[in-house]
Amino acid sequence: MTKTANSKIANVTSKRPTKGNTTRMRMSVKKEGEKEEKGQAVADQPKLLSGGNPQIAKGYGDAPVQAYIAAMPGWKSAVGRHLDQLIMRAVPKAEKAVKWNSPLYGMEGDGWFLGVHCFAKYIKVAFFNGAALSPPPPVESKMANARYFHIHEKDEIDEAQFSDWVKQASQLPGERM
Repeated sequence: MTKTANSKIANVTSKRPTKGNTTRMRMSVKKEGEKEEKGQAVADQPKLLSGGNPQIAKGYGDAPVQAYIAAMPGWKSAVGRHLDQLIMRAVPKAEKAVKWNSPLYGMEGDGWFLGVHCFAKYIKVAFFNGAALSPPPPVESKMANARYFHIHEKDEIDEAQFSDWVKQASQLPGERM
């Protein structure tokens, strides 16, 4: 590439202010009682990423998972609470974390066996070793071992089957992430 082409790319990709271009960033904080203006995020609510997945800071334990569930939009929050209850009832010693904006469930020292992720029209439950479950969850993955269970707004969850998958998955080697 020529020097001109490189400098054009640098000008397009560089967002940092230089000595000659000291751009000031203004931050606004919503005060109690003020209305939210269009385009501004409320400071105490997590940002929703594309597809409606909440952006939650990485963390371990129940608190970040509960923050994710509370931030799930619309009907997904109630389903998220229900899934969390089913998972913890099936495997009371499961460890929890939020990584890559998704709640993960695993067994101490054995890795993560299940993850949850919001999309625009459904919730995806990923069983990382789902191909080994009997019967396997219905949705195939590009990864040979993973299988998915999708939940749409009006879907009824077969609690017995879901709990059985969770119990089976918790006894298999998990994913290290």
